[in-house]
Amino acid sequence: MATTVAKIVAAHRSGRTAPADTIRRCYERIRAVADSGIFIALRDEAAASTEAEALSADKTNGPLFGVPVAVKDNIDVAGLPTTAACPAFAYLPEHDATAVANLKSAGAIVIGKTNLDQFATGLVGTRTPYPVPRNPLRSDLIPGGSSSGSAVAVGAGIVPIALGTDTAGSGRVPAMFNNIVGLKPSLGLVSTQGVVPACRSLDCVSIFALTVDDAWTVLSAVAGYDAADIYSRTMPVGTMTPQHAPCALGVPRSEQRKFFGDARAAADYDNALARLVRLGHSITEIDMAPFYETAGLLYEGPWLAERYIAARRIIEKDAAALHPITRQIIAPGAALRATETFEAFYRLEALRKLAAETFADIDALALPTAPTTYSLRQIVDEPIVFNSRLGTYTNFANLLGLCGVAVPAALRTDGTPFGITLLAPAGADALAATIARQFETETGLPPGAVRKTEARAGILGH
Repeated sequence: MATTVAKIVAAHRSGRTAPADTIRRCYERIRAVADSGIFIALRDEAAASTEAEALSADKTNGPLFGVPVAVKDNIDVAGLPTTAACPAFAYLPEHDATAVANLKSAGAIVIGKTNLDQFATGLVGTRTPYPVPRNPLRSDLIPGGSSSGSAVAVGAGIVPIALGTDTAGSGRVPAMFNNIVGLKPSLGLVSTQGVVPACRSLDCVSIFALTVDDAWTVLSAVAGYDAADIYSRTMPVGTMTPQHAPCALGVPRSEQRKFFGDARAAADYDNALARLVRLGHSITEIDMAPFYETAGLLYEGPWLAERYIAARRIIEKDAAALHPITRQIIAPGAALRATETFEAFYRLEALRKLAAETFADIDALALPTAPTTYSLRQIVDEPIVFNSRLGTYTNFANLLGLCGVAVPAALRTDGTPFGITLLAPAGADALAATIARQFETETGLPPGAVRKTEARAGILGH
């Protein structure tokens, strides 16, 4: 059964469990899950255990004391190769990314680097030269991406927390697909130094966890200004409150809600909104047109050119080394003109003003994390169209500078997940997390694939 950060740290501090025992169980779980698609590089178990024993010996007692963590393989971990899921791009970093260094300082133990959509370009988790990670809820569903391996590692109960990245929804969509929490911080709150860029001006290091409290513990440990990151910003992390005053939550007008024919997802969303009302929040329908238009900009103009810059060394040297879908998406970025770039900048500024006017009347958005779920077979048949649909409610967030927390909302008896995301203006991370935690408590859903595991044991009777 999945175990939270809070329980692990309490057991380590009390002496009921040694960090080395937790690491041993982590590797036992890796062997039991037996999914070669989750990790691109796995740390030697003996080395991880030695590190855990050293933590106990010097009485290190940080907020992540002895907690195993997985790291998406576009984030540097010293001594483990960084590939961005492109073997031709691989290099061996000498230093940890700032976020990883901060995790280690808090007492976490990195066990490996996880699979992803190549160069973090995709929301499906299948655009990789390595085996696709298996969705632990339903093996026929995609794992979600681009942070597929990190989300599956948490959902499958291998680690309680993992780092991902989020540019277009990569830290939120796979959270929904794996029935876990995905926290996307405000731009610049967590350093991206040591992260392979997707769109450098929009990238965030994201956090996967079993609970909102665990995700917040990690955010508090990794956040902070970093002079080595030109996009780092000085802003307070904030504090989650046990009970926040009722909020005005923006939702799409009925005619603007997009579920692409998935009536069950539409019903799950209605039920989620009803839960939020029961918690005391009010629902305000808003015009989603500016948000949808903003989302459409992400794979145009300057941000497509940014993706090209990140992969340029490989494209210009050996384009065949790229996954064919990744190459198809990124390659046109080389041909964009400065005039198109400035036109996109101007339009985005106008859309940002419209979004700000919307937030003048609401505290946060409460949106579906993704409009529907897709199978591996469907993505093979429609790799670009269906991927694009998954970004309906996520692609605009970073362009508009929003922060957010994705949280499970429903888990059907057939294993199909659904989730919502609370999105708030920059700097309001604590507000989004507080509402998400209230919602999480009200739903009472077991995290990750726990429900599936218990059902197999006859506990839930499904």
